[in-house]
Parts: sequence; structure tokens; C-alpha cells
Amino acid sequence: MNNLQISKIFRKCYYGLIKRNFRYISSPFRLLPNFIIIGAVRSGTTSLYYDICEHSCVLPADYDEIGFFDSNYELGINWYKSMFPTKIESKKIELKTGICITGEDTPFYFWDTDASKRIKNEIPKIKLIILLRNPIDRAYSNYNLGKRSGNESLSFEDAIKKEIELLKKNNDFESDKIEKFRRNRSYIAKGLYHNQIRKWLALFSKDQILILNTEDLEENPHQALKKVFGFLGLPNEEIKNIQHRKVANYEKMNVETRQFLSNLFKPYNEKLFRLLEKEFDWD
Repeated sequence: MNNLQISKIFRKCYYGLIKRNFRYISSPFRLLPNFIIIGAVRSGTTSLYYDICEHSCVLPADYDEIGFFDSNYELGINWYKSMFPTKIESKKIELKTGICITGEDTPFYFWDTDASKRIKNEIPKIKLIILLRNPIDRAYSNYNLGKRSGNESLSFEDAIKKEIELLKKNNDFESDKIEKFRRNRSYIAKGLYHNQIRKWLALFSKDQILILNTEDLEENPHQALKKVFGFLGLPNEEIKNIQHRKVANYEKMNVETRQFLSNLFKPYNEKLFRLLEKEFDWD
């Protein structure tokens, strides 16, 4: 046994038996998720997840953005199951309401080819929710997150200029190469949605995927959640505590920059709309 194998075994034991403890030991008696919100980053996925968890028929995971199918897959399926409720907990809700489900959200799965294949292999009947935000606003939100966390020192204009140069140099505008989504600056790349969605449509049937846009969720959350609940097979409920998580205030984008990005994203948005056979009202 080599050092790498020993390291993997140690990590699995540490994060399972020590960190997850009883929940890991009891994982054979726990559920796998019925749904996963897979993206997109900075589009309101956390708020949507906790909105869904407000439903009386839904039991939440221990926390959001578990990241099993991308970053933590080597920890094993029992580690993943340790994040979810027990079958007994589910049965109690089911006896009251007639149905009980659980799920998670990890928006980083969206661009990850390995993650999509692993989900297909482990939970082939899963229901997937994709939340898409106007890519201009998504990019600016992602940039401002970088500024707040100290990972970005350039102006927004200089940052996107640098990224565009790199995307052109590597012919990445039309590719779904995972490397471009993992760069420190991937503000533009993460908004090229059609490249990311294609891999999911190739693996899962259309009735397993619900695609919403952030703007509809913000403007009419109850109507959007009604679609979500119907998709998940849940009775409709009026959610009173609508979530607004990971929301931040920052300066308004420069008008000329917004127009530049509108022109940049337009042909890629049109590809997305043709793929989905529906359009979103994005400027």
C-alpha cells in the first residue's frame, strides 16, 4: 500500500468516523437526496434551497453546498448519506403529510463533468434544479464576492478584460473544459450557460430537470416555488419565510460596462434559449 492510498484511507476515516461520528455510523439507515440544486453560482441557489426546506414535507441536509460529487467523492457514499435525515425521521413526516423528501444544493456541480456522471451513477432518478441569473449580474456579483474575500484586486473592467483575453487565447468560449470554470477569474465563463447545461441534458431526461431564472424567483417567489413544488411532487404551500441569503450590497455597475457585457453575452444567451426552447428577459 502506497502513501497516497494510506492518505485516502486516513482521510475517509477522519472525516467519517471522527468528524461525522454517529451520523456516519448510522448512514446505512439514512436517505439519499431526492433533489439537488446544481447551479448556477451566485444565482440565489442557497436562498432557493432554504425556501424549499421551509416546506412541511421537506427535511433539510445538515448544511448547504456539501460538495460530495466534486470535492469529496473519495470520502464515499456513506459520508454523503451522513448529511441527510434518517429513514425513521422521513417516515414520521410521511405519516403526517403523505410524502417526505430531502435534498441539497451545490452550485459547483453545474460545470463539473465528473460530478454529472457520478450523480447519474449514484442517484439515477434524482431531480435536478438549475437556477440561472442574468449572466451580466451573475458576473458582477461573483466579482464583488472576490473583492470582499480579498481574492480580487483588479477593477471589474480590468478583470473581465483579462479573462476574455484568456478565453480567446485558449478557444474556451465554445468549450465546456472544467479548467476555465476553476480559474480565479471565471466571471464570464460561468455565465456561458449553454455549455454547462448540455452535459446534464445528455445524461438526464428532461422531466428530471427544472430550469428557472433568478429574476422570476425574486419578482414572484411564490409563483416560482409553486413550479418547484410541482416538479418535486409536493403539494403547494405558501412559504411565509422567503429567504434572502448571501445577499450583499455593492456599487452599481458602470453603464458602458453593462452594455459591453450585454453585447458579449447576447449570442451565447441566444444559444441557451434555443437549447431550452424558451427565453428569459435578460438585457
